Amino acid sequence: MKGVSSAPGDYIHFKSQVPLHKIPIGIKQWRYYDFGPKVVPPLICLPGTAGTADVYYKQIMSLSMKGYRVISVDIPRVWNHQEWIQSFEKFLDAIDVHHIHLYGTSLGGFLAQLFAQHRPRRVKSLILSNTFLETCTFAAAMPWAPIVGWTPSFLLKRYVLTGIRDGPHEPFIADSVDFVVSQVETLSKDDLASRLTLTVDTASVEPLLLSDSFITIMDTNDYSAIPQQLKDLLSERYPGARRAYLKTGGDFPFLSRSDEVNLHLQLHLRRVGVEPQPDLVRSIPKDGTGGSPSKENDEKKDRDDQPKDNGGNPESTSEEGQLPPAPVSSESHGLDDQLLINAKICSIGHEDAIILTHSAFLNNQRTVATRILLQSSWEFFIFSLLPFYMESLYITSNNVPKFRQLV
Repeated sequence: MKGVSSAPGDYIHFKSQVPLHKIPIGIKQWRYYDFGPKVVPPLICLPGTAGTADVYYKQIMSLSMKGYRVISVDIPRVWNHQEWIQSFEKFLDAIDVHHIHLYGTSLGGFLAQLFAQHRPRRVKSLILSNTFLETCTFAAAMPWAPIVGWTPSFLLKRYVLTGIRDGPHEPFIADSVDFVVSQVETLSKDDLASRLTLTVDTASVEPLLLSDSFITIMDTNDYSAIPQQLKDLLSERYPGARRAYLKTGGDFPFLSRSDEVNLHLQLHLRRVGVEPQPDLVRSIPKDGTGGSPSKENDEKKDRDDQPKDNGGNPESTSEEGQLPPAPVSSESHGLDDQLLINAKICSIGHEDAIILTHSAFLNNQRTVATRILLQSSWEFFIFSLLPFYMESLYITSNNVPKFRQLV
């Protein structure tokens, strides 16, 4: 099993390949990753209170390479469950997605169920991990919930982090905890306050129109921040749901047991009729645009292949903000040659400047070294002679009265 820092699913590799999207919808700012063939109905990942869109990077990298489309979102700053439902629906409309499959952990799983309850036509299946049906338990454990909006950021972070089990962990679980803690540090006070408000705002999930056969419950058997009683209530609500129990994994099995989680996600998607499109998976360029081919991209390629007859009309530019290529001419070649010559001259001058600077730096180093040597020698002599000087002062102070008496 691969760890958090192993390639190719490591976070640094992920950030270099998959672009982060930010879109404003009304007064809400949505931050999300969208990767994989766009012709495939997406699997949308919803994190818990301590998570961000980044915590599902292993699922994005693994499933998208197999031909699935994965969208991972941050929970925006919403302050009640009805606002969440409306905001999430507007987000789906903005990215032109209608039918979805939801994978939610902890708070994300609860929000996924609420959305499936109120928008049953849009949600085709659910994958619920370490989540719950109602918030009464959390509201009772947080009596200061009415003033959460005025609570300082460091206290909110401390409260969230206390829900993560501390102590010795095996390496993979320890790495997952460290990664989530680093993500908590990126959240603002309003982000944390809104998520805690969603956790304690009184609400419960009513029976869903979605059949239990389209629901998978994936829990860890060792420990999690969600009490076992709440997880048992969830299992009782969906008796016909598929079970995918992980022997270990802690609070964040999508990081610590990513291979097992990815396997269960694939089995679920195939079972509910989602067919991957591995033929549409392209090699990923550095800008990350190759992982999500779409009709818009194909149309843009066709337009680029056609001759440009509009004289560079700005209305023909793509949504990515790319400018059309400038026409090639002899004047442009001459200008490029002149720029190249100037660049070489600047490069030579820069090398000379580096050499001169290096020489000056060496001279300066010699001067500093000399000063340090003189200062060290002076201090050595002072501290060596100081005891003799103090002793002579002592002898003199004792013998002066006797000398005066003799005189």
